[in-house]
Amino acid sequence: MRSRLLGCICAIGLAVAGQADAHHAFAMFDTSREVVLDGVVRDFQWTNPHTWIEIAVRDPAGKETDWAIEGASPNSLARFGWKRTSIRAGDHVEAVIHPAKNGTIGGSLVKATVNGQVVGAQGLG
Repeated sequence: MRSRLLGCICAIGLAVAGQADAHHAFAMFDTSREVVLDGVVRDFQWTNPHTWIEIAVRDPAGKETDWAIEGASPNSLARFGWKRTSIRAGDHVEAVIHPAKNGTIGGSLVKATVNGQVVGAQGLG
């Protein structure tokens, strides 16, 4: 009986630990800085555990770079007034992000303006 109980406790502990390890924090982003990106949406993924926006941004020389922007979960964004259809490929977007600390081309979404309209409530980041 005792070994069976211990086995169940260990199995539950391993299951919970695996789930906690699979989900990362937003610690990889520099929340002390904000960067404004102005570009065209290539893709918007309304997926769990986090949404993603891929934005094509042109630098002053005209070179295009794709930025991968991580957003909150669909459930969290929905509470701020977002919908699956809030952003679509081809839309013009101005995104304010917290950039990646390691300098890679990406960040976490703070707020977005799509085709001149603010999407949802502010204060995501």
